[in-house]
Amino acid sequence: MAANAAAAESSVRKRRVDSRRTKTDRVPGGSEDETATNGDLEKVKPFVSLQPGTYWLTRIVLLRSVAFIYFVAFAVAYNQNKQLIGENGLMPCKSYLNSVKRYVGGKIGAAALAYTPSILWFLDWNSMDTNLDCIALLGMALSGFVLVTGMANMVIMVILWVLYHSLVNVGQLWYSFGWESQLLETGFLAIFLCPVWTLSQVPRSCPPSLICIWTFRWLIVRIMLGAGLIKIRGDKCWRDLTCMDYHYETQPVPNPMSYYMHRSPWWFHRFETLSNHFIELIAPFFTFLGRRLCMVNGAVQILFQVVLIISGNLSFLNWLTVVPSLACFDDASLGFLFRCGSRAKEAVLEIQKNEATGQTPKPTKGMLIRRVVNISLGVLIGCLSVPVVMNLLSPRQVMNTSFDPLRIVNTYGAFGSITKERTEVIFQGTLSPDPKDPEAVWEEYQFRCKPGDVYRQPCLISPYHYRLDWLMWFAAFQTYEQSEWIIHIAGRLLANDSTVLSLLDHNPFQDRDPPRWVRGEHFRYKFTQPGSASAAQGKWWLRKRIGAYFPAVDLEGLRGYFQSRNWPHPHIPASRN
Repeated sequence: MAANAAAAESSVRKRRVDSRRTKTDRVPGGSEDETATNGDLEKVKPFVSLQPGTYWLTRIVLLRSVAFIYFVAFAVAYNQNKQLIGENGLMPCKSYLNSVKRYVGGKIGAAALAYTPSILWFLDWNSMDTNLDCIALLGMALSGFVLVTGMANMVIMVILWVLYHSLVNVGQLWYSFGWESQLLETGFLAIFLCPVWTLSQVPRSCPPSLICIWTFRWLIVRIMLGAGLIKIRGDKCWRDLTCMDYHYETQPVPNPMSYYMHRSPWWFHRFETLSNHFIELIAPFFTFLGRRLCMVNGAVQILFQVVLIISGNLSFLNWLTVVPSLACFDDASLGFLFRCGSRAKEAVLEIQKNEATGQTPKPTKGMLIRRVVNISLGVLIGCLSVPVVMNLLSPRQVMNTSFDPLRIVNTYGAFGSITKERTEVIFQGTLSPDPKDPEAVWEEYQFRCKPGDVYRQPCLISPYHYRLDWLMWFAAFQTYEQSEWIIHIAGRLLANDSTVLSLLDHNPFQDRDPPRWVRGEHFRYKFTQPGSASAAQGKWWLRKRIGAYFPAVDLEGLRGYFQSRNWPHPHIPASRN
């Protein structure tokens, strides 16, 4: 019995020891597996997605968007400035600068610079075409760099702003559109998105300022409210919801989609008008109601601008209006625009991780100075916004107006009134010696984009901009006495002037003698009905003559008219003397 008990106790003790040994053997292996698993989780789990509340990627998107608009604007300037404001242009900027110089006392000083801020004051006026080309090419190069790389500093953005300012302020009538001031304001705000010198997509020593982001948001709020209020206070058709019955046909430069949208059902046009009022008058206030509703406003505004881009050629206006709407989104909402593993995205993830673990770097002296600059920006925009807000609240609201010479904060608006019928000025020339001869053959000039030939499909050019075509739209519901540059164009056409003809699409007298007479005819245009006999013939438009816009003129008869306005008289071919 004793022996059996001893054996059993020994067996139990042995099992306990083996059990301890087994547990001891398993612990190291289990610990290594657990450590390895935890290590893998640490690599995968934290910060796999961007967190809300930062604007590093937003800054990249904003800078690239501004750069894109700058690039288009400078490309338009390079292709058209010489013809419009160059040495032999329709309104030479040299003559304009001379008139400003006389007005301020005959000196190029602070007064001249304040009246017309432009670097052209300091360049050689004997080669003005070269000056204009160099400004445009430099602007294209710098904006192209920012667009491609997504990197910019304050120096580059200031240069872009100064260059475009220099063109707008001497552009006279050709640069009188509201989007010129809007681009200058947007470009000014973009300066403060960047570090002073550093070129990096994610400059860690210069985090995006929330104040700067809010200045962009304030811009889109003012743009929309200005556009909405001018409509409600303006044309009655905005209040009775009928404006969209006319808009697509009568807008400055329709595109092919305008043709079909014009024929939408009446209830769809009412829905469009109501939606327009909601987007411009209600949605902007979502900006101040928290992150989610702010993003809702941003998405609504961008979608609205995309619809406008699809339905008409409104230059780069709608593309430009998308830019401040992007400030409604933070890194978490814009991360999808950046591929996984991109340097910018990885850098932002690392910054957010460091902030979450309290490893943020201590502010440097430069960062503290930058905070002061950002606060100063907010104060400046706030002060300059006072007259703009007063204008918005006024029953006598004006649109597209600047209250400071640098156009830092402006008031905006569009289509406060809608034209109910479309009229066009058509230039015609003839080789007949007698313009009153019923046998005279009058041949038509065609512009790049504005309606003329009823068989020509409406163009699709947005965001590009033909400045002369737009001004011809305005001239059509004025008189030639109100738009004297129309007669200037007629004189150039009589001389087959290559400068002005380069702005047109078709010259019926190319490689022929110049016309002896040129006249302007006034027509009423309407879209054809899809499926109608006219549409089956290939016609996009139907037109009916209203009458003469200006009478037939010849070069000799224009001599006194040109001299009285200090316009250079076109050369009269010797064969006509």
